Amino acid sequence: MARHDGRKPAQLRPVSLTRRFTRFAPGSVLIKCGHTHVLCTAMWQGGVPPWRVGRGSGWVTAEYDMLPGATPERRRRNRQRIDGRTQEIQRLIGRSLRAVVDLDVLGENSILIDCDVLQADGGTRAASVTGAYVALCDAIQHCLREKLIEHSPLRDRIAAVSVGRVDGKLLLDLDYTEDSAAQVDVNVVMTGAGEFVEVQGTGEGTTFSPDELTRMLGLASRGIKQLFRAQKEALARKQPGRG
Repeated sequence: MARHDGRKPAQLRPVSLTRRFTRFAPGSVLIKCGHTHVLCTAMWQGGVPPWRVGRGSGWVTAEYDMLPGATPERRRRNRQRIDGRTQEIQRLIGRSLRAVVDLDVLGENSILIDCDVLQADGGTRAASVTGAYVALCDAIQHCLREKLIEHSPLRDRIAAVSVGRVDGKLLLDLDYTEDSAAQVDVNVVMTGAGEFVEVQGTGEGTTFSPDELTRMLGLASRGIKQLFRAQKEALARKQPGRG
């Protein structure tokens, strides 16, 4: 049975990753997952948060937000206080990236990731994780060229996708229409080794069985393998010159 956009149940939305999208950040990627578009940047910064000083290891952290025009109704900027959803998502992005980085290799230095949603149509946190990894890779290559680090701290790759139950059917990579109607919504973050970093599952007025969760994780795993291929292809392409 086809979905409202014509996709099959186990089909991702069209995915593209455009590197060096902006001029100054050493890692800069525009990821498009269907109509969800997120700009992910990664930048090096000397020093670490005060609570990590003296440990001899670095830090990777993330900030996330939506631009006011990213949704049909204008969204106010987070100027004075970060709302709970935004805080939860940016913590998820940071945890996901740290899971595949050897922080000791960074010394007492940080890599700061910014994920700004330009256009939202569901799956913004998953797109942010997937795009941020590519931005991180480019930032690390910059650090190696500049001799800020001796070798790459990357231990694996990382990507994320959503799955859910909509009208009794299990679907991969939910857009906004599907997400808002889902009885079950699960966000999955996975490494290249096939291990889970995060599984965020919620039933909306319903429950889901262990067997159903297993099937959703299998569906997510297949989708994430496709995202890994998209990341690999993007990183293999020759970088365009900066604008």
